[in-house]
Amino acid sequence: MTPVQIALAVWLALWNLAAFTAMGVDKSRAKRDAWRVRERTLFLLALLGGSLGAVVGMRAFHHKTRHWYFAWGMPAILILQLGGAAAVYCFLVR
Repeated sequence: MTPVQIALAVWLALWNLAAFTAMGVDKSRAKRDAWRVRERTLFLLALLGGSLGAVVGMRAFHHKTRHWYFAWGMPAILILQLGGAAAVYCFLVR
């Protein structure tokens, strides 16, 4: 792997871990009626590369699945990011 590929892999791993953790923390706090993680923060984590972690966190913790903008928005971000990655691979790497 090149240094750029390693840096990208680390970037994605960290943001996905952060998004997954944020979903779990927010669910835990919702159950205790405590301070919550802002919805815009959850979306920002997904946009920064943590969309897979956010989607998996939603499913694992059964959190935010009834909100249409999460149920449709997070998978849409993931699909767009995967499409962007495929486009970059096809046009720049090949």
